Amino acid sequence: MSSTGANPVRSRVQAGLSRRYRREFLFRAGGIVATLIGLGFLVLFFGTLIMRGASAFTQTQVLLDVDLDPGVLGVGAPVDVGLGDFDAVVSRALRDRFGELSTREERRQLSRLLSIDAAFRIRDAVRAEPGLVGQRVSVWVPASANIDMYVKGQVDASIDESLRPVSDMQIRWVEMLRDDGALKRRFNTDLFANGDSREPELAGIRGALVGSFFMLIVTLVLAFPLGVATAVYLEEFAPKNRWADLVEVNINNLAAVPSIVFGLLGLSLFIDWLSMPRSAPLVGGLVLTLLTLPVIIISARAAIKAVPPSIREGAAALGASRIQVVGHHVLPLALPGILTGTIIGMSRALGETAPLLMIGMVAFIVDVPGSLSDPATALPVQIYLWADSPERAFAEKTAAAILVLLGFLLLMNLAAVVIRKRMETRL
Repeated sequence: MSSTGANPVRSRVQAGLSRRYRREFLFRAGGIVATLIGLGFLVLFFGTLIMRGASAFTQTQVLLDVDLDPGVLGVGAPVDVGLGDFDAVVSRALRDRFGELSTREERRQLSRLLSIDAAFRIRDAVRAEPGLVGQRVSVWVPASANIDMYVKGQVDASIDESLRPVSDMQIRWVEMLRDDGALKRRFNTDLFANGDSREPELAGIRGALVGSFFMLIVTLVLAFPLGVATAVYLEEFAPKNRWADLVEVNINNLAAVPSIVFGLLGLSLFIDWLSMPRSAPLVGGLVLTLLTLPVIIISARAAIKAVPPSIREGAAALGASRIQVVGHHVLPLALPGILTGTIIGMSRALGETAPLLMIGMVAFIVDVPGSLSDPATALPVQIYLWADSPERAFAEKTAAAILVLLGFLLLMNLAAVVIRKRMETRL
């Protein structure tokens, strides 16, 4: 009787275990599938960016044999070589290589082989060494954006000539240069050395990088001490009453406010009321400070709250004052979490675009800013401007700028992890 009575119970237990194991298997499988889907989208995202933007880190260069004849330059003395007609020198060098052309359209197509920066490159070389006047020298100069796209394989030569930016004649000239060894792809230093430009082959991100750096410096100098001081006061010294609860709720709400609202606040407060310069990194840093401050306060309060109460009680029992308890014991233990939250907040500030658009940092600015009050733009805004440009050559520049921005964000988050691990080990 006991064995027969136990069989139904055993069978029910085994059935329940089977269902439990089956659900556990399905739950694990679902987690693995979700993880693989997420990794797949991540690989697709980075793969697309790398495929589109990797080519922007190289630039097509043409070896040009130029005759720096003073008669062609139109200069009579070395002191005024910088004012010479270097466009005429470039045109003559092209005609010497490919021969005289009969029609005006052919001459126009020949001039479009090279960037407008070719003449300036030769001028800078002559200014640096005036003794080159009267000699024949070989200079590597950048090709135009359309030729650069063709060399990189982004122009389909099989389609009709009217549907592509490179003509059949230009393709023949490019292949002649390739066969003569006068065409190669080099690392695109202009991408990191130049500011913005209307010409895709000359456009760079140096101005945007400097503008972003200035804004992050202003944000860090203002947001970090203010955020940490606010967190320490609210967590350690503020009385626990309705006013403190109201402040805490408002700080939490500010952390969820859309960033464009901070841009509108900065526009009305810093530009309209205080008459600060528009498009300046100083104003951008102040706006990003307003945006970052709630994040730093919340993360700093969480880190301070995580310090065990026994630390405070032990320090107080040894005669330490309230300030000494916080400064000598609580803050050092909470510093890894505070720094992690600060770096994450700065990473968010680095990637913001909407608030900067509201304060005028969307303007086309060629010069690299030299101070906090000079007109500037930021790297996310530069990406926005290039993505809106009609020239196809800006597409790879946009993807390359995104890769640079993501690289900085990854480095900042990696720094947060490393700093936290090292300080936790030290403490």
